[in-house]
Amino acid sequence: MMKLHVAIVGAGMAGLSCAAQLVRAGHKVSLFDKGRGPGGRMSTRRMATPLGEAQFDHGAQYFTVRDPAFMAQVACWSASGVAAPWPAAGTGAWVGVPTMNAVIKDMADQHDVTFGRHVRGLVRRGGAWHLAGETAGGALAEVGPFDAVVIAIPPEQTAAIVALHDLSLASTALAARSQPCWTGMFAFAERLACTTDAVREAGLIGWAARNSAKPGRHGPETWVVQASPCWSSQHIDNDAAAVADVLLEALTDALGIDLPAPMIVAAHRWRYAMSTGSDLGALWSDTSKIGICGDWLLGPRVENAWISGRTLATQMMAQAQREVA
Repeated sequence: MMKLHVAIVGAGMAGLSCAAQLVRAGHKVSLFDKGRGPGGRMSTRRMATPLGEAQFDHGAQYFTVRDPAFMAQVACWSASGVAAPWPAAGTGAWVGVPTMNAVIKDMADQHDVTFGRHVRGLVRRGGAWHLAGETAGGALAEVGPFDAVVIAIPPEQTAAIVALHDLSLASTALAARSQPCWTGMFAFAERLACTTDAVREAGLIGWAARNSAKPGRHGPETWVVQASPCWSSQHIDNDAAAVADVLLEALTDALGIDLPAPMIVAAHRWRYAMSTGSDLGALWSDTSKIGICGDWLLGPRVENAWISGRTLATQMMAQAQREVA
């Protein structure tokens, strides 16, 4: 089989899953991510408080397992201590340990990943692909050559990168839509006097959780509050501080108790939080040598991102085998 050097844009669950399959088959993979470290939409935010560091899983809250292959992967994470069940989120719910991004970090540690690299476009030169963008310091940079490119980021960003080179792939990405999400992060000096650790669909809240109750968490009492997609869309351009105050009031109403004054009140805007999903699985062009993977090609679940990346790698390896034959 012909060995490829593949560039993957996006070192989240989908991109790393794709990388793992390709490397296992003997291909060389280089990943690039604009984030400062591993996580993506499974990121963890850390903030200092008088009682120590507060941690917030402000992206994906947990993941579930249905696919047998993903089940085997989760079993490996569990055995190595980077994932554990979290019954408060429901039967079969899992979280990263000690933070949600622990599983992403575990995957990224096994690959060649460059963080702080914002890829803005592709350049085709000499029959090979080059990535154009910016370094963490803001300097313009180009890296290559690569035999193939995988784009593993939200569809809106994917379309902008591939549009000049593969209109069919870009059109599919443009047809997809991601839902936004405002996330509030609150830390308290004492444990809140409520028995529940999770709240679903209460007023404008889509999900709220006592983050500090998840397995392996340490530090002060922390809560993460995620607004519903509808409310987030209607208030997407609001000021973050004002949104945080609204989400804190919504948490007060949902829990039905008087909250002590929080040590931390903050909000984060996810413009591309939840995908609408499709049944495409992954996209690969034998002609342009561009592939696309992500949960938006299946559905808004962590498991689907992992499956999509694995599916794309299988398609790419099949073509490499055909070219040798």
